[in-house]
Amino acid sequence: MNERRFNGSVDKLRNPERLERLQLERVLAYSLAGVAVKDVVDVGTGTGLFAEAFHQKGLAVKAVDCNPEFLQLAREIMPEVTFLEAPAEKLPFADQSCDLVFMGHLLHETDDAEAAVREAFRVSRQRLAILEWPYVEQQFGPPLEHRMPLEDIERCGFAAGFRFCDVIRLKLMQLVIFDR
Repeated sequence: MNERRFNGSVDKLRNPERLERLQLERVLAYSLAGVAVKDVVDVGTGTGLFAEAFHQKGLAVKAVDCNPEFLQLAREIMPEVTFLEAPAEKLPFADQSCDLVFMGHLLHETDDAEAAVREAFRVSRQRLAILEWPYVEQQFGPPLEHRMPLEDIERCGFAAGFRFCDVIRLKLMQLVIFDR
């Protein structure tokens, strides 16, 4: 098993303190700003927190994760969303089949970050939004050696074919937005 993957309790993913740190509404607002989004693929959905938030905004949502336990809980919480078991590096969707691909705290856990971003480019019609921990020591989140420097994230996005990148610094995290 990949040592960078989250292996804590399911309850921890929906802990109120964690929800506050995520700045969910800000992340959604920035992810959706400036583009007409009808459908979203949430990659690395975990328990479906962001999938649920996008769905509540009226968007059609499909979500994937490689952890069946997380997916089972997500399906119970949000039966209206399609949850599939799949790795970020091999998404079960057609080329340009959604407006937005969202990756929340996933890229640093993937086996191959470049392949995951290439898959996001293949599947998205417009945008990829990546919520990640900054490459600094912090009280919360994974250890520094598991985090990705911003330059590596940007390199992956441009290598995949995205043309524009914007970085939004949040309280504890960063949101990297790539557009085609």
